[in-house]
Amino acid sequence: MKDVKLQKYPVYKDSGVEWLGEIPEHWEVLANKHIFSLKKDLVGRKSADYVLLSLTLNGVIKRDMDNPQGKFPAEFNTYQEVKKGDFIFCLFDVEETPRTVGLSDFDGMITGAYTVMRPHDLFDKGFLYYFYLNLDADKRMKPLYTGLRNTISKDNFFSFRTFVPPIEEQTAIANFLDNKTALIDKAIALKVKQIELLKERRQILIHRAVTRGIGSLSEAGAPDVKLKDSGVEWIGEIPEGWEVKKIKHVTLKIGSGVTPSGGGSTYLDSGIPLLRSQNILFGKIDLEGVAYISEKTHASMSNSQVKKGDVLLNITGASIGRCYFVDVDFPLNVNQHVCIVRPNDKISTIFLNGILASEVGQTQVRYFQQGGGREGLNFQALKNFLIPLPPLSEQESISDYIEHSSYKISTAILLKEKEIEKLKEYKSVLINEAVSGKIKVN
Repeated sequence: MKDVKLQKYPVYKDSGVEWLGEIPEHWEVLANKHIFSLKKDLVGRKSADYVLLSLTLNGVIKRDMDNPQGKFPAEFNTYQEVKKGDFIFCLFDVEETPRTVGLSDFDGMITGAYTVMRPHDLFDKGFLYYFYLNLDADKRMKPLYTGLRNTISKDNFFSFRTFVPPIEEQTAIANFLDNKTALIDKAIALKVKQIELLKERRQILIHRAVTRGIGSLSEAGAPDVKLKDSGVEWIGEIPEGWEVKKIKHVTLKIGSGVTPSGGGSTYLDSGIPLLRSQNILFGKIDLEGVAYISEKTHASMSNSQVKKGDVLLNITGASIGRCYFVDVDFPLNVNQHVCIVRPNDKISTIFLNGILASEVGQTQVRYFQQGGGREGLNFQALKNFLIPLPPLSEQESISDYIEHSSYKISTAILLKEKEIEKLKEYKSVLINEAVSGKIKVN
């Protein structure tokens, strides 16, 4: 994306706000009571006639009532009516809420926990939305928080001052940002798609390597190995000399951890990392945001202590099937949602992880899932997973290939992720400079 070169306004004045600095001289400073009106319209017994809305990181969205996810009340009579063009503010738990402002494109209803407001006709909704989106990005409304839940009272909100240009400039700024952010979002979406394609390529390469061997990966694409029927539908043909084994015959341990006594209240800011399902990804174990437990708790959870070379597999929830191996040599533990699959001397760690991550492993994860309120995979089913098994020397060659190929693809993915972060940063800077008058939009 090219940098946007825009002029500044000819004359500025002190805004009186330290973080904001100067604003264009002709901009007004208005309390929100002159900009917004509070709405208190309840849907009552007509709730069945309304679409359910939610405030998310992607803005205000419609909830799918035919395939509901998450918690729903028994009735919606106390929900608020929302009209297209209304603002939805989350004025509680502001510090922890990912998105505290939304501009609705829909008619519908939303929980009474949120605050619904309608801007007066003399203000451009788009400009106000970008203004409050910019404030939310850095939690600039912190001075208004009160109480333990970081709540912004309605009186404090209505006393808060918004810095607004004339209506024509508001509309010009909103249109400018609509155009520029759409281009940035399109560029981000393209890079996200490129990342997905790279991940798919990695999966294809790993699948071919662990089911056909290195000889199947020639430049011409034609396998130079003799194949035989594995006798298992989801494995298909495998090279001659390979076997089909159950995972229980090539592992020393298959088992998960437990939630520490006391649950989340036992988590610390430092100590022994407790790996949960969100930490186990395809391609890495992510320690960002990891929970920690004490050495005493770790010692009491001896059955779920992790060793270098273990493969960790998520066995419950939406991330079921995600797996990666432990390549560090310091103490780790897991909770009940993560299974330790510890290889014996008949199979290499990287090959075992490759099998579980491949379509061979993922097909069996899907097939053996247990129903009920939460998707899950039990240990007995996992022990009976069927996998293709080459001689150990060939496993090592395949593992080297997987590591080399995965490293190259992971490096390319990391580069794309950094480019996405730069685009997001550029978008934030652009919004900030436009709504604070640092750049002049014609």
